[in-house]
Amino acid sequence: MRPRVLVVDDELGVRRALQRGLGAEGMDVVTAADGPSALDIARTGAFDVILLDIMLPGLSGYRVLQALRADGVTTPVLLVSAKDGEIDQADGLDLGADGYVVKPFSFVVLVAQVRAVLRRGAAEGAERRLKVGELVVDRAVREVRFAGELVPLSPREFAVLEVLISRAGAVVTKDELLRTVWGDELAATRNAVEVYVGYLRRKLDAAGAGGIVRTVRGHGYLASSSELDAVLEPRTR
Repeated sequence: MRPRVLVVDDELGVRRALQRGLGAEGMDVVTAADGPSALDIARTGAFDVILLDIMLPGLSGYRVLQALRADGVTTPVLLVSAKDGEIDQADGLDLGADGYVVKPFSFVVLVAQVRAVLRRGAAEGAERRLKVGELVVDRAVREVRFAGELVPLSPREFAVLEVLISRAGAVVTKDELLRTVWGDELAATRNAVEVYVGYLRRKLDAAGAGGIVRTVRGHGYLASSSELDAVLEPRTR
């Protein structure tokens, strides 16, 4: 799966430029324009790295980072700011940032920093908990809970849900599910994907989590919630 990056900046031009540039570098990019939206999206844990501007409407990047770390979200964060003072950088690192990028920055250097953070993240392991609405997927113990109640899933159903939630807010194709869950597109068929998504949906429906896993006709499947739908920018879906 391609690395997934959340870009948070209140300037539309910056968001679009980074979406194009990082996309050309083989990354999937989701964008947010303000602090509260960034916090809602990042709390899913469904990103490999976050590029977080400090000066944001609604909630500063510092406060977003502080809230994420308080919630136990360990996704690597690179703070981005026009402030280049030592105290500003020290404050960000003290709050749990993994790096600090000063504007204006070289795109080549930025990509190098993002790749370095991705390598460290891969070595340390993926985010342990993924969350969409009240649905929580705990990778460490391989448990799924909705509103605190355990949702019993088979290993294959868990694997399908894990992939979908790890890409929360984005469409995952049947071929991507085949490669990621079955390991080889020849080991199963698209029909097997449909069957297991059906099994998964029935169990989620029974638990009260209906509507989180959706079919995007002609494209694949999507895991999202009404809250996440409300804050995702249309170009990033």
